[in-house]
Amino acid sequence: MSTSSMRANFLSFTGRAKILHTTWLAFFVTFLVWFNHAPLLGLIQESMGLSDQQIKTLLILNVALTIPARIVTGMLVDVYGPRKTYSVMLLATAGLCFFFAMATSFEALALARFLIGFVGAGFVIGIRMISEWYPAKQLGLAEGIYKGMGNVGSAVAALTLPTLALMFGGDDGWRYATGLTGVIALIYAGIYYISVTDTPVGSTYFKPNKSGGLEVTSKRDFFFSLLMNIPMYGAMAVLTWKVTLLGLLTGFAANAIYVGLIALYIFQSKQVYKVNKELFHKPVDEFLKYNFKQVAILSIAYAVTFGAELAVVSMLPLFFRDIFLIPMALAGIFGASFAIIDVLSCPSGGWISDTFGRKKSLIIALIGAAVGFFVMSLITGEWPISLAVLVIMVTSFFLGSAAGCVFAMVPLIRRRLTGQIAGMVGAYGNIGAVLFLTVFSFVSPSVFFVVIACGITIAAIASFYLDEPKGAMAEIMPDGTVQMIDVH
Repeated sequence: MSTSSMRANFLSFTGRAKILHTTWLAFFVTFLVWFNHAPLLGLIQESMGLSDQQIKTLLILNVALTIPARIVTGMLVDVYGPRKTYSVMLLATAGLCFFFAMATSFEALALARFLIGFVGAGFVIGIRMISEWYPAKQLGLAEGIYKGMGNVGSAVAALTLPTLALMFGGDDGWRYATGLTGVIALIYAGIYYISVTDTPVGSTYFKPNKSGGLEVTSKRDFFFSLLMNIPMYGAMAVLTWKVTLLGLLTGFAANAIYVGLIALYIFQSKQVYKVNKELFHKPVDEFLKYNFKQVAILSIAYAVTFGAELAVVSMLPLFFRDIFLIPMALAGIFGASFAIIDVLSCPSGGWISDTFGRKKSLIIALIGAAVGFFVMSLITGEWPISLAVLVIMVTSFFLGSAAGCVFAMVPLIRRRLTGQIAGMVGAYGNIGAVLFLTVFSFVSPSVFFVVIACGITIAAIASFYLDEPKGAMAEIMPDGTVQMIDVH
C-alpha cells in the first residue's frame, strides 16, 4: 500500500479509520475528565477554603489508583472486549465527575479524586481495540495516533476549563466546568457503544484461557512476572508515604496500608499461580510460547518515557519561571511546549517503528531522549530562552517517539493478552512518574534531568535484549484450530 493511500485511509472516517478516531476520542474524553481539576485548583482552593497541603493531596490522590486500575482494566478488556469496557468506563467516569463537582467537603473531594484515578486506565482499552483492526505494518502509526491525540485531553482541559468556570461565574464556576466534562463522558459512552465493534466482520476476538492473572508460558517467566509486579506495590507505598508526610495519614493508618499492600501482592501472586499452575506439570507447546522478557523490557522503557513526561510537564513551568525570571503565564506556555510535541511525536515514533524496525527505532529514540535530558541539565539563565525551548522540544520529540515505539510492539507479543500486557506496561508509566517526582522533591532541576537521562540510558541498554517481532504468532480458535497472525 502506498504512503498516500495509507494517509488517506487514516484521514477518512470509514472502516478501520472510523474505529481509530472514535477510540482516540474516547481516550481524549477520559483524559479530559482525569485532569479536569488541575487548571481549576486555585478556584477550588478559594471556594472550599482548602490548605496548600490539601491541594497537594488531591494531586497525589488523582494518580494513586491508576497503577492497579491499568492492570484490572487490561484483564477486563481481554475478557469483555473494548466496546463494552470503554463504554462502561465512560459511564463510570461521568458518575465520578458529577460526584466531584457536587462535593461539599474536602473528604468528598479527596474520595472523588482517588476514584477518578481509575479513569486514567482508559488508555489500555484502546491499545487492544486498535490492534484488532490494524495490520502489523500500520499498527505502530495507528497506536501512535491513538496515544498522541488522546493525550491532548489534558491540554484541552487546561486551556478551556478556567474560561468556562469564569463564564459560569461565582464560587461554583469550577463545579459547572468539571460537571460539563462529566456530561461529555456520559453522552460519548452511548456514542461509542453504538459506533464500534470489537473486530472487523469475520474476525475472531481471542480471549485469555483463564482470567485473574497474566498467562505466561514458562516456569522462568512465572517467577519473572511475580518480580515485575513488586514495583507496582512499591509505587503505591511511596504515594502512601508522601500523603503521610503531608500530615493527612496517621502512622497507624499508613502502616495498615503497607500491610494491606503486602497482602494484596500475596493475593495477586496466588491468582497468577492459579492461572499458570499447569506450567509446573506440563510444558506449553513451543509454537504457543511468548517471551515475558519482551513485556518486562517494554515496561521499563515506558516507565522512563511516559514517567519522565508526566514528571517533567508538572515541573517545567516553575523551572522556566525560576531560571529565566519570567511571568508565570509565559512560563506556563513555554512549559506546555513539552506536552504539545506529544501530538506529533507518538505517531512519528509509531510510523518510524513500522518502517525501520521495532527494536532499532526504540533504541535510537531512547538514546536521543537520554542525550536531550543531559543537555537540558546544562540549561542556565544565561542561555537564550529560545534555545532552551528548542532543546526541550527536541527532547520531548525523542521521548514521545520512544513511547510510540513501545506501543508499536506491545500488541505484537500475544494477541489474546494484549489488554493485560498493555495494562502492565501502562502501569509502569505511572510507576516511573511516581519515582521521578519523588526524586524531584529532593534534588535540583539539573540533577533531576540527569537522573532521568540515566534512567533512559538504562532502558536503552535493556532494549538491546528485545527480540524483533517477526513471522507470526499463533492463537487457538474456538473450534480448536490454530490461526497464525502476522507480526512483521
